[in-house]
Amino acid sequence: MSTTDQSLEWLLQSLLEQTPGARHALVLSRDGLKLCHTRGLDVDQADQLSAIAAGVQALAQSASAEFGDGSGGVRQSMTEFHGGVLFVVGAGEGAHLAVVATESADVGLVGHKMNELVEQIGPFLTAPPRYRRHGQLT
Repeated sequence: MSTTDQSLEWLLQSLLEQTPGARHALVLSRDGLKLCHTRGLDVDQADQLSAIAAGVQALAQSASAEFGDGSGGVRQSMTEFHGGVLFVVGAGEGAHLAVVATESADVGLVGHKMNELVEQIGPFLTAPPRYRRHGQLT
């Protein structure tokens, strides 16, 4: 997937339509690069949400490594704030799915719908690590 790939946008829009209270969704790489997002996010908001979601997931992985079973594995991160909730789940190799929902959303349903989407199309939601080729990131 590339930053301009919109082929999965309709699946993210469908997730919002099927999940009461879900406002925004995006797929991002582990390092915070947005891969695709729903129409309700402008480019700057999508970039900001990607960076936030990557940071939340990185902190959760650190907490898991230190206080969990040592694997550093994270199933889901959820951050509740005034006016909403941010959910982040792993979505294939090197990628995450993030959803912002209203504070009144059913968190169980949001998490369930996100995991359902990842199970269905997880192999397509991947972001292989970028590497340097002749001084350029690819």
